[in-house]
Amino acid sequence: MQLTRREAFATGALALAAPLSAQDDKKVVKRGKIRQSVARWCYGKIKLPDLCKACAEMGLPAIDLLGPAEWAVARDHGLAVSTAMVGGGIDIPNGLNHKDNHDKIVKTLEANIPRVKEAGIPNIVCFFGNRRGMADQEGIDNSIECLNKVKALAEESKVTIVVENLNSKVDHKDYIGDRMGYCLAVIKGVDSPNVKVLYDIYHAQIMEGDIIRTIQQSHKWIGHYHTGGVPGRAEIDETQELHYPPIVKAILKTGFAAYMAHEFIPRKADPIQSLRDAVALCDVE
Repeated sequence: MQLTRREAFATGALALAAPLSAQDDKKVVKRGKIRQSVARWCYGKIKLPDLCKACAEMGLPAIDLLGPAEWAVARDHGLAVSTAMVGGGIDIPNGLNHKDNHDKIVKTLEANIPRVKEAGIPNIVCFFGNRRGMADQEGIDNSIECLNKVKALAEESKVTIVVENLNSKVDHKDYIGDRMGYCLAVIKGVDSPNVKVLYDIYHAQIMEGDIIRTIQQSHKWIGHYHTGGVPGRAEIDETQELHYPPIVKAILKTGFAAYMAHEFIPRKADPIQSLRDAVALCDVE
């Protein structure tokens, strides 16, 4: 059974390996205008060294959402880590919106931002948290308060804290940061070049749609992107309602030069081929 994202964040564990199918050694990335990455948790049945080898062969420059014990594996295969996942109390339901979480979040970020900087990783992920009956404005104010305590360290270290939007309709019931308006209220309130939104296109499509217009209007506050097919979070192919090449072109048109990571769960028999197909699709002119 495929490891879920919630399980990956909760346990920090990844499933033991399944063998990779044979792949040719031709690079998929031909143009490289968008810097593509891939979320490790979506390939939990594949050993990390094998996944890194396959990513390097297809021309990916980075891998996404790795914990500290995994960073060296990526580096040994010539890959960067596009976003760090550090645990330590930073998880999806227990986020920035509740003050009871602040001490743990601040302590974790203060301990790990220097490590992320030393490892040359540009981003560290954080979450808005579950609502639990809280009004939007209280959640916004509390989140700003928490992020203000660590933004100076992030700026000094040149590490960006990326806070992710998630859908509350299908995958993450009760998550408060499920709409871009809420996310931007927090990010604009913090007002730091090193605190931005991780704009997950899959989650945004489920809640609001209007993806390209949102990118055009909000790109200043977006530090990282995730992809995923809708419905079902499967491959970003012809079975899905989103067509990614125009989305990628819209991202590039904003001047975005950071990473876009694939975060879909492959359903086909050969998951690496699914990734290769997605990379080729998004390798736009």
